[in-house]
Amino acid sequence: MRPRTKSALLWGAIGCFSFLAALQGYRLLVGPLSFGVLGSLVVAVVVGGVVSGVTYATERRIATKGRT
Repeated sequence: MRPRTKSALLWGAIGCFSFLAALQGYRLLVGPLSFGVLGSLVVAVVVGGVVSGVTYATERRIATKGRT
């Protein structure tokens, strides 16, 4: 696997787990949401996919500008 792809997938996993942690904190502090566990997992996968896509698309640009 290319390093750029691996990096994007790892950032996607971080985004997914961060969303789930924030959602769990919201449920503990505020209360239940209108969607259940399955809905939460679907949204977390979508968030992870968006983060992966954005990371993959912008990583080369950021690296060429010397910001990494």
